[in-house]
Amino acid sequence: MLKREIPHHAREGRVIRVSRSRIAPALLDGELTPLQPLQPWSEQMQPLCYWHDEPVALLVERTPGEDWIDGRQWLGQLAASWFSLLSTALQVGAWLENHRFCGRCGEKAAKLEAEFAMHCHACGHRNYPRISPCIITLVTSGEAMLLARSPRFPPGRYSTLAGFIEPGESAEEAVHREIFEEVGVHVDKLRYHQSQAWPFPHSLMFGFFAEATTRRIRIDGVEISDAAWFSPRQLPALPPPYSISRELVETHLARWR
Repeated sequence: MLKREIPHHAREGRVIRVSRSRIAPALLDGELTPLQPLQPWSEQMQPLCYWHDEPVALLVERTPGEDWIDGRQWLGQLAASWFSLLSTALQVGAWLENHRFCGRCGEKAAKLEAEFAMHCHACGHRNYPRISPCIITLVTSGEAMLLARSPRFPPGRYSTLAGFIEPGESAEEAVHREIFEEVGVHVDKLRYHQSQAWPFPHSLMFGFFAEATTRRIRIDGVEISDAAWFSPRQLPALPPPYSISRELVETHLARWR
């Protein structure tokens, strides 16, 4: 159980060691865990949260060890209850790695104790962890689902359509724009489902369902390498179970079983 309170008065506790979206493993009762044993905290550590009432700190290291495990792999092998802790650690870790200096004047920034913030004493600028809003949408036509694959996906995997929300744009506007840009399909009857923090590296996914008003597919050939309509009885390889994309697909499939 994660408690979103920064334990800035704590001087010892559990530690998560992170570097470049990889997390160091520790052995506990014969099993690997991303939480290092209870230990004193150094000044380099960032107090993060409470996990089952134990204070947890984050240590961002320059280079991951050879045995460090990728964040996606951790999420795939641990119970779903770990998602909030690991996504918080990965996102705060990426922010600390990439915002050590002021974005306004270039001077070194300092961490604040009671909040996730980097403060520049030279010019007064303050920055917070970056969160990039995205939409992710399962387009349907009756029982059929429109799924697509990116050139970056593992062989055979298809997923729902997603994209970043642009400045001045609503989430609903982004759904229409992204779907048309990527596959050339028009949609209506948008229905919000749920959201998910996606720490690769700092997205916040807003999940939608949408019904297609046109079925002809025209892929952009850049972000999308292939797209097709799939029936519940003939599915490709799907995204991992911990992803909101898989949640959208499974929710739709449950309606047609």
